[in-house]
Amino acid sequence: MSDRKIHLHDGKKGSALAVRVTPRASRNEIVEVLDDGTIKVRIAAPPADNEANAALVEYLAEILGVAKSRLDIVAGSSGRDKLIAVLDMDVETAHSRIVAHLG
Repeated sequence: MSDRKIHLHDGKKGSALAVRVTPRASRNEIVEVLDDGTIKVRIAAPPADNEANAALVEYLAEILGVAKSRLDIVAGSSGRDKLIAVLDMDVETAHSRIVAHLG
């Protein structure tokens, strides 16, 4: 496992993670963890008509092994920087699953 630290925040019902999205990429992938702990993700979908947000939630659900209904964009839905709530998953579990998929 990597020694990178991802800054996830414990919430009452789960965890939250900061994500910076790059739409219109060649494929969906977790690229890196920025110095501030933000997870940089490339998504193939365009940003128009909420397509990138839907693709991001679907991709993260797959990576984290949870249903899409367990994820929610709680901040930044119209920008590149987003805060994603992960219900019923602790920080350590989310961290290990994200690190396992770094590109």
